[in-house]
Amino acid sequence: MTFVTTLRFTSGDRRVLDDVVNNIKQTAKRKGAELKGPHSKSPNAVRVPLSNCPGRDGGLIDSWRYTIYTRTIHIIGHSEFARATAGRDFPDDIHVEVDVERRTGAGRT
Repeated sequence: MTFVTTLRFTSGDRRVLDDVVNNIKQTAKRKGAELKGPHSKSPNAVRVPLSNCPGRDGGLIDSWRYTIYTRTIHIIGHSEFARATAGRDFPDDIHVEVDVERRTGAGRT
């Protein structure tokens, strides 16, 4: 039975996101951990309407636009490395989601 830890990173700052993911990738290589990714998702452009002042009658002005970037990596086995990586302190610009899945070999229940 193998545990696969999926880490999903999202951020509006592409440079910081890529720095964090590349650092994890290099650390995994040094420690001999099996890593899949990073997998990039298409950037998500977000638009937020803004008003001149609070309240219903404030009137709308140009929208605030920003882009959200996503990177996903999978750590196969190496639970100590996965736990240490998921528990790291990441920059405030980075949002991290962690999912752990138990996988069994073919033919096993």
